[in-house]
Amino acid sequence: MTKTIYMEVIQMNEKMYEIMRDGRGFIAALDQSGGSSAKTLKNYGIDESEYSSEEEMFNLIHEMRKRVMTSKVFTNEHILGTILFEKTMMSEVNGKFTADYLWDEKGIVSFLKVDKGLAEEKNGVKLMKEIPNLNEEIEEASKKHVFGTKMRSVIYEANEE
Repeated sequence: MTKTIYMEVIQMNEKMYEIMRDGRGFIAALDQSGGSSAKTLKNYGIDESEYSSEEEMFNLIHEMRKRVMTSKVFTNEHILGTILFEKTMMSEVNGKFTADYLWDEKGIVSFLKVDKGLAEEKNGVKLMKEIPNLNEEIEEASKKHVFGTKMRSVIYEANEE
């Protein structure tokens, strides 16, 4: 990486950090993965008979997300950041990778969903499943100008175990 490009990346990350530290607003969740996408499309008016593969389903989901992201009301006035699914990060919006579009055109910071879902509940908690390629995902996210990551576990009740 040339020094000029490296300095631009550092400046971009500092500005993103300032937005996340000082900004007031929401983080929009655009990180829906395969498990519930068919239901989402159905709620959006697209029946399962209108696509025949997972790839077609994800393409339709991405088109739906693009409509949201390119909407004139999807702005950094109230939205500080977005959580992206890996396929969304690797896809383009108006000729740019998604995170670049969101940052360059909207001033919105991107995060990558890296968790692989939740394990079964045990002792009042659902822990994250193992993330086998975390380093590679973070490296790719960095190349795509994603600021950070999102992962989660769920605590349902207090438990000393």
